[in-house]
Amino acid sequence: MVGRPAVPEVIWARPERAGRGPRPAFSRADIAAAAVRIADADGFDAVSMRKVAAELGCGTMSLYNYVPRKEDLHELMLDAVSAEYELPEPSGDWRADLGALARQARAMMHRHTWVPRLMSPVYGFSPNALRYLEYALSCLDGVDARFGEKMELIAMVNGVVTTYVANEIATAERSRSLPWSEEQEQQVRTAYLIGQIATGKYPRMAAGFAEDPGPIDLEGIFDRALDRVLDSFDR
Repeated sequence: MVGRPAVPEVIWARPERAGRGPRPAFSRADIAAAAVRIADADGFDAVSMRKVAAELGCGTMSLYNYVPRKEDLHELMLDAVSAEYELPEPSGDWRADLGALARQARAMMHRHTWVPRLMSPVYGFSPNALRYLEYALSCLDGVDARFGEKMELIAMVNGVVTTYVANEIATAERSRSLPWSEEQEQQVRTAYLIGQIATGKYPRMAAGFAEDPGPIDLEGIFDRALDRVLDSFDR
């Protein structure tokens, strides 16, 4: 395979295009944008070097001169969508700033529903990921904590967002694949649950539902989960 390295390397440490020849016909940004368009339109599994090359109007093998591995393509994709973060001057309220950043991340993942599948520390040091990390750390400038502790907090916030959004996306995708509506299924499952609780076998569940019958406030759950992570650091 043309240009594919036999040892680990960082795509960002490579020149934009390997080898000699005429000026490159397109950039890494072009390649990333093409891959993101495919993933957004047809899903992550639809992304391939062949399809990206077709989107760009070049041969598949020539694309490997720019992107040696599919894993590098994934890293380019994550970096491209990470550029969507708006990073204003920190307000001085680190909880508010990290909360706003988490909500931006959640919105971005809903725009690009394939992102949770790719989230990995391996891809955490691309240009836009570093920009994000530097900003998040600047929000914590006034906090008396070691660098490692601050990085742990940022990682925990990202973990909450990624896990929560992944569940939201999985639920939505499942609903779209069924021949009935989400409301119809919820009604059937609620009726079953009420029947089970009425048997008296689950007194704690019965007491709990009597106290709070719902509906579930998904936005509130997200906010509370985020607050609990931030609370663990607020001292």
